[in-house]
Parts: sequence; C-alpha cells; structure tokens
Amino acid sequence: MSSFIIEGGHCLTGEIVPQGAKNEALEVICATLLTPEPVRIKNVPDISDVNHQIRLLEDLGVKVTRNAPGDYTFQADDVNLDYVQSDEFLSRCTKLRGSVMLIGPMVARFGCAVVAKPGGDKIGRRRLDTHFLGIQKLGAKFDYDAEREVYTIHSDRLCGTYMLLDEASVTGTANIIMAAVLAMGTTTIYNAACEPYIQQLCHLLNRMGANISGIASNLLTIVGVSSLHGASHAVLPDMIEVGSFIGMAAMVGDGIRIKNVCYEQLGIIPYTFSRLGIQVIRSGEDLLVPRHEHYEIESFLDGSFMTLSDAPWPGLTPDLLSVLLVVATQAKGSVLIHQKMFESRLFFVDKLIDMGAQIILCDPHRAVVVGHDHQIRLRGGRMTSPDIRAGIALLIAALSADGTSRISNIEQIDRGYEDIERRLNALGACIKRVED
Repeated sequence: MSSFIIEGGHCLTGEIVPQGAKNEALEVICATLLTPEPVRIKNVPDISDVNHQIRLLEDLGVKVTRNAPGDYTFQADDVNLDYVQSDEFLSRCTKLRGSVMLIGPMVARFGCAVVAKPGGDKIGRRRLDTHFLGIQKLGAKFDYDAEREVYTIHSDRLCGTYMLLDEASVTGTANIIMAAVLAMGTTTIYNAACEPYIQQLCHLLNRMGANISGIASNLLTIVGVSSLHGASHAVLPDMIEVGSFIGMAAMVGDGIRIKNVCYEQLGIIPYTFSRLGIQVIRSGEDLLVPRHEHYEIESFLDGSFMTLSDAPWPGLTPDLLSVLLVVATQAKGSVLIHQKMFESRLFFVDKLIDMGAQIILCDPHRAVVVGHDHQIRLRGGRMTSPDIRAGIALLIAALSADGTSRISNIEQIDRGYEDIERRLNALGACIKRVED
C-alpha cells in the first residue's frame, strides 16, 4: 500500500497534457478480440486498470506488442478458450470492472464467454442487467453456477433484433454493440448510451468493417457482418482528467494551460464549471484556466438555488461530481450536488468536513456545499481514497489546504490517473509518494 504526502498551499502554473481516456481504452482494447488481424491503438493511458486489462488479454493468448509508450498492437489470432474457464481468469475478473466487456466480443466471435462478478469502485450498486438482457435478446443463453458465482454465456449464432435498453449504461451499450456487429441481421438499440467513449468504439468498429449508423445518438442501427479486419485507432484525451485539471487550476492555479483537450468532445463540462464562476478560456484545442482569487456560484435565472446533477450524455458525467464538490468548498455561495446514479459516491465528504469544509450531507445522493470564498482555508489532514474520483478530489483538497496531508490507498488514484504526482509536481505541487 502507498500514500501521498501533500504539502498544501503551493500555486500551480504551466502546461499539462491529459492522458488517454481510461473508459474508452478499456472498451476498444476488448474490441480487438473481434478479429484475428492486428489492431493498433494509440494514446493508451499507463494506468493500473488499463494495464490489468491488457495483461488479461495477454493471458487469453492475445499477442500484444508495445510499439512505443501508449502505442500497442493487439492480435487475437490464437485465443485460449480453455483459460476463460480457469479459476485464475475468474479471480482476475473479480478485481477489474472492465473485464465485463469481454462478454460481447467473446460471445460474438467464439460463441462462449465466462464472467465472474467484476470488480471496480465501491460506489454503490452497479448492476449488470443491461449487459445480460441485451445479449440475451441477441440469442445468447446464460447459465449461473451459484457455487462459483460464475455466469457462462453461449450461443451458436447471435441474431439481430430490436431492443429498448432499461438504462443508458455505457459499458452495457458497449458490450451489446460488440456482440451485435457479428450477429446475423440488423440490431437496433434504443436508449443507447452515446458518450464519446461509445462514439469512439463505433468509429473503430466501422474501420474494422462493421456497419454501425446513428453514432452520437441514442438510437443505433447495426447491420451484422460475417467478419472484421484490422484497423488503427487513437484514444481521445480523458475528459474526466481534463475536468479534474480545470477544478485544480481554479482552486490552486496561477494560470494553467491544459493542452490538446479535443474541446468538442468535452460536452457540458466547461459550462458546468462556469456555473461555479470559473473562467475556462478556449484556445484552439487547449484550455486556459487563469488564476481565480474568487469565483462565485451562479443562481438559476429565476433566482433559485444552484443544483449540479449527473445525467446520461450529453448531460454531466457523474465522474466529475466529486471534483465539482471540492471546488465548491472555496467558491462564494452555495450549491446542491445531486449524485443520482451511485448511492455511495458522496460518502467521502466526511473527510472534507474534517478539513474544515462546510457541507451538509442530506442523504446518500445529495450534499449542500456552503463555499468559504477563500476566507477560510481547508486544513491538512489524514484521509483514505475510497475510489478513483473521490481520490483525485481529496488530492485537490489537500493541494489547497493549509499544512500537510496524507492520503492512503492511492492505488485507487493510480487506477485512473497516470503518474499524477510527477505531472503535478512539474506544475509546482509538492507531492511525495511513500510506502505504508
């Protein structure tokens, strides 16, 4: 186990480049199982979740070539189907949420898949119904081994169909798309997730020979093809990391330029920060966040209390609410943070309250933040990172605090943020990694 020791109060300045998108990388890496030909993927982030996914494919027999940092070629021409039945494979799946996205491509190409309950952040109930129901509608059969807590999925041939998803699940939509591209006939997916991650997956699959239309909408039409071929793909910058850097720049920055953000793919993120009074200036594909001595939370046009809540794309991603909550602690004014999707994601606020933040946790989904307007600084303290996004939010809080803080369980932060202490120290932060 490792910890960060953070000396607060240092202003950050300079340029920073966001890593490749974690969630997109997990999807497109799984998509390489759909063809025996080489698939090259660039801008892959060097983070533990993605690295575990790559190793899982290697253990399945996929040939993985590292061409350069963040640049990989995958060739799934000799997949070991016996390995997916092994206890070792199932044990590794339980530690990685992204393992669930192996189901679609494995069933589509090989007619079988095995999955244990996947791991990931402990942020509340994260059901798999959408994945299973969608793939069942394509004709797959599910058997459950209660003793091993393992699902076996099999199908002689998937067949296209119409489906209306019960929720716009990103990973569920990705799984169904990857299953449907090799199904016989046409599949229509209504209420599909349409995040940039899903759009990127669809573009890669089309370059591999798939026939997907309706990309960027919640109504996808997929005409099945008999086989796919190799292709190349570049992962987008991680919009969650971009949002994290905006929040960090507002709280402790003295002028920070975030490079090559692919602005059009950020959606509502810059506007959401503007509602907290934070100025985000677009400069081509870069963002400039100037120094903020003060930033004031807006009210709605009718004068009512500002509320920030998550919603399916193009609404606000839930992954940024933890960062927005921390940033609001030093704003002028008050805001209600409403985390609709996950019932445990706000439970890190007790650590911020211990640091001096004024937050009322109304229930598992809602918190009211009363901003200090920089009149009262947060205090350094000891804390533990409960998940990826709360971890980066606590790191931002520690950077802005008086005194020294210690964050334990930073392996959670490593799951989603590449070499974060080196990159922030280059801007002027004082973060040291130590072994517990």
